[in-house]
Amino acid sequence: MTFERSQAAVLRSRLDEPPVFMIVVAGPRQIGKSTLVRQVLAGRAASFVAIDQPVPDSPDPFSSRESFTRFLPGAAPTVERIVECWAQARAKARALPEGTHFVLAIDEIQKISRWSEVVKGLWDADRAEGLNLHVVLLGSSPLLMQKGLTESLAGRYEMIPMNHWSYPEMQEAFDFSLDEFLYFGGYPGSARLIRDEQRWRQYVRASLIQPNIEKDILQMTRVDKPALLKTLFELGCAYSGQIVSFTKLQGQLQDAGNTVTLSHYLDLLAQAGLLTGLQKYAGQKLRQRASSPKLNALNTALMSALAGYTFAQAQADRSYWGRLVESAVGAHLVNSATDNCEIHYWRESPDEVDFVIGNGRQLTAIEVKSNIGFAVPKGLGIFAEQYVGTRTMLVGEGGVPLAEFLSHPAADWLE
Repeated sequence: MTFERSQAAVLRSRLDEPPVFMIVVAGPRQIGKSTLVRQVLAGRAASFVAIDQPVPDSPDPFSSRESFTRFLPGAAPTVERIVECWAQARAKARALPEGTHFVLAIDEIQKISRWSEVVKGLWDADRAEGLNLHVVLLGSSPLLMQKGLTESLAGRYEMIPMNHWSYPEMQEAFDFSLDEFLYFGGYPGSARLIRDEQRWRQYVRASLIQPNIEKDILQMTRVDKPALLKTLFELGCAYSGQIVSFTKLQGQLQDAGNTVTLSHYLDLLAQAGLLTGLQKYAGQKLRQRASSPKLNALNTALMSALAGYTFAQAQADRSYWGRLVESAVGAHLVNSATDNCEIHYWRESPDEVDFVIGNGRQLTAIEVKSNIGFAVPKGLGIFAEQYVGTRTMLVGEGGVPLAEFLSHPAADWLE
């Protein structure tokens, strides 16, 4: 039986309704967006268009047009490609019985300049006609959000967000053990390679990390110092789970620029689903923004692929394994958090709390305990005294089992 992520059911329900909004499926690279949409479209009247692949030469039997523009492999896609595919989908939608919906899914649409302006015009024309044509757009979160959704297409779409695979998903789909998930992370495309660690590591570096940075960020966003961004990512993975000031980062980076530049690049890496910088919980937004970030890789595969440890060596080094566990917890919280659920850390030297979950009404302070004999730090109690009504919890030895914690989204731990 083919594994399906939970977002598949959401997409099916949207497509069963009359088309009122475009549907945007967005998330980091290589997490199965295209696969999920293809699964849902199976058995439906639909066209799935990968925008960087050529249009078939054969004439379209649903259209009255005799020929279509040919797009050569390797050629840069243009807005004409969108118009062409949309015209074919319109012809098919008009040929269907009344009450039947046709679906046009366009993948990697952010690769086309001015795509949102063209899509807006085409969509508005369809709404004026009352055409039964669903449109599904796929792309990486930062590029779609920054390149048109919030401007040209405001009010015309519904988002189905996707993120890195969770432990239960990797366990069910690929029979991952907990330790395997902690080290090899949640990329489905690399799951079958974990028995050959060198091959797995090369795949993650060449097929996941490099395209994420060089195609999804550098080609689509202005970055004045690309070498700095790449080095920041590598250093961030090495320091994942640690609170590091931008001043300290500047001291370890060549041509580091100012802290504003580093903060901006860290934001780009976070939007791409690679690396984030959690802010200190202070109860005041201004103080949160001014704090040193706690770096956290958003998929532990990124840490393991860049580190010098094999799976066995990582398990044997309890200090490193502890950072891997804490990073996995942080990545899970960030990846599973909803819009009204914020993830922070807290520290007032010498006391600190690994993670703080908040939604404006409730707070939960979390300490990750990865080693046997690990003493419960005073930070949880001090934080609870300072912020009355806070729920405190341990994750790991003597607290909520790690596997159980990773099986629930962040918001569940606020209840």
